Amino acid sequence: MSESTRAPRRALIVVDVQPTFCEGGELGVEGGNAVAQRIAAHARDHRDRYDLVVTTQDWHVDPGEHWSPAPDFVDTWPPHGIAGSANAELHPALADLAPDVSVKKGEYQAAYSGFEGVDVAGHALADLLREAGVESVDVVGIAESHCVRATALDAHALGLDTRVLTNLTVPVTPELGAAAREELAAAGVTLEASEAA
Repeated sequence: MSESTRAPRRALIVVDVQPTFCEGGELGVEGGNAVAQRIAAHARDHRDRYDLVVTTQDWHVDPGEHWSPAPDFVDTWPPHGIAGSANAELHPALADLAPDVSVKKGEYQAAYSGFEGVDVAGHALADLLREAGVESVDVVGIAESHCVRATALDAHALGLDTRVLTNLTVPVTPELGAAAREELAAAGVTLEASEAA
C-alpha cells in the first residue's frame, strides 16, 4: 500500500475511567459505571480499528489547592484519584483492556488533560503517540466536561485528527456537557457516536 493510500494510524484514548469518578466514588459522575461498560465493549469489539490503546488516570499524591475541604467544584475538588487507592485504579470493567500505553497525571498539581500525563518511564503522552506514528485519535472516558474535553482539545492542538465518541463519555452535568461539546466543535474536534465512527 502506498504512503498516500495508507490508513492513518489511530489511537483510542480512554480518559480517567476510574471508580473515583463513577457512582460511589469520591467524585462520582452519574452514568460513569455504564460508560465504563460501554467503553470496554467498544474496545473489545473494535480493537482492530486501533493501532494503540491508551489509558489515562488521575493519580494524585498531593495536588495542592486542587483538593479542598470546601471545594467550589470549579477549580477545587474533594480528594479524588488518590494515588495507590483502589478507586484510582482503572475501572474493573476495563480489566481485560490490556492498554498499549498507560499514563498517570496530577501527582503534585491539578491535571485535566491526558497530555499532562507520563508513563512509568516518564515519557509524555504526546511523545508516545508521535513515536507510534499516531495521526488520529478517538477520545472517550470521564468526564466529558472536564478531562475528556481537555484531552481532546490538546490532541487537536497537536495536529491530531481528533474525535470524541459522544456515547462513550459522560459529563458532570448536562449543562457542562453541552458547553464542552460546543467548545470542542468550535475548535474543530469531531463529535460522533461510536456506531457511526
